[in-house]
Amino acid sequence: MNIIISNNSSVPIFEQIENAIKQAIFSNELKEEEMLPSVRNLANDLKISFLTVKRAYDELEKAGFIKSVQGKGTFVAPKNIELIKEEKLKEIQDYIEKIYDISKISNISEKEIKELFKMIFEEDF
Repeated sequence: MNIIISNNSSVPIFEQIENAIKQAIFSNELKEEEMLPSVRNLANDLKISFLTVKRAYDELEKAGFIKSVQGKGTFVAPKNIELIKEEKLKEIQDYIEKIYDISKISNISEKEIKELFKMIFEEDF
């Protein structure tokens, strides 16, 4: 797993770590029950505070993506299909809200947007 941190990003570093690990889980780069680097090792590799990595791990665990086993380490949690679906629905919702904002600014009608979606979906099949 290769995590790249951008100091120029408006996204906090702990969120960048979270997003990178989630993406690795979604893409199956990280598999169920696979061990993650320790907080200290990942912090050393990324040259950041271990508290930042701990926060990312805590958030991922709270969301059900990873699990910590006392004395053994941190592991990718078994995939919860509903959790993954919910995460992706939220991502789609964010994009749709951006589309809505752009359409209002550009005076593009709902009908035109729906037609674009229809054309895109028809191309897929």
